[in-house]
Amino acid sequence: MATTLHEGQQAPDFTGKDQDGNTVSLHNFRGKKVVLYFYPKDDTPGCTAQACNLRDNYTALIKSGFVVLGVSADDVKSHKKFEKKFNLPFPLIADEDQTIVNEYGVWGEKQLFGKKYMGIIRTTFLIDENGIIKKMIDKPDTANHTQQVFEAWQA
Repeated sequence: MATTLHEGQQAPDFTGKDQDGNTVSLHNFRGKKVVLYFYPKDDTPGCTAQACNLRDNYTALIKSGFVVLGVSADDVKSHKKFEKKFNLPFPLIADEDQTIVNEYGVWGEKQLFGKKYMGIIRTTFLIDENGIIKKMIDKPDTANHTQQVFEAWQA
């Protein structure tokens, strides 16, 4: 993983627009546990599996005191289509200028079919009630992400 962040460190604060055009800032979630997940692209197979797994387990996450925030470089309009198509109950933050992904160090070189390109490296940060990075999941299992979140939090 390209990130220079580490567990036990203060999570960088950020502000962005969600799929409804609302301003979302990390510091507004102090006192809650935050699942901050970075994903490459709206409505692609892996990203859809991950978002739907979080959606399907959303009630359990909320009952356990978690807030879920998704971030990608897609725009607000793309996020809105993704949210509506899959009935996603959590904010999807548009980071078109890659400010947030760069702060978290999840923008980097990727490879697909032997071709190298720059993009978001799928990563999840679990942030505690005080804004500290408790755990980082650098290889999210898109189909079982919620289970990974619970296991990582307990570890």
